[in-house]
Amino acid sequence: MRHSLLPVLALMPLLLAAAPSLRSADRAASIDDPACTAEDRKFMARAYELAEYATTHGGGPFGALLVKDHKIIAEFSNCVHSTGNITKHAEMGIISGFSPRIDRKTFSQSTLYTSTEPCAMCCGAICFAGIGRVVYGVSEIPFERTMGVTPQPNPLTSREIISRISPSIKVLGPLMEEEGLKLHAEYWTKHPEDVGKS
Repeated sequence: MRHSLLPVLALMPLLLAAAPSLRSADRAASIDDPACTAEDRKFMARAYELAEYATTHGGGPFGALLVKDHKIIAEFSNCVHSTGNITKHAEMGIISGFSPRIDRKTFSQSTLYTSTEPCAMCCGAICFAGIGRVVYGVSEIPFERTMGVTPQPNPLTSREIISRISPSIKVLGPLMEEEGLKLHAEYWTKHPEDVGKS
């Protein structure tokens, strides 16, 4: 799961009141992965556009795209709420929706850009699809804090999950995290009822 449902909903007013200071601290500490390129920034900007689109079309603020040879070959925005399908995360949507039309070789030669660090479910799909490279925007811990959830003390990162299953897949991130955190802050402040459902 991307996050756990705890008795956090009862504490939501207190957590949201504390969120601005947490967001400031996260942004101050955020540094782009130095291995990312100018092209990575261009495509991450598109991932954030897809995440913003999701917020008005039946999903949480998550978007992803698949790029091969400098061209976008697939895009998907989270649509968990509109479909009632809890697996419709942006990354899963690309893989499940487009895998009948994208062969393994193409996946292996592509980069998946995702607005927020992939959850364990999406990491599994990424590994089984054999995607060659992953670039994420917002890291899990600042994402959870911005959403109003206390992060686990020793979280299992997407980089660790993917490296254990498919060590050949390159994982980069965070990238342009401040932009992504602004998007999350705006959404979760207005939609605390969606915590644990996207």
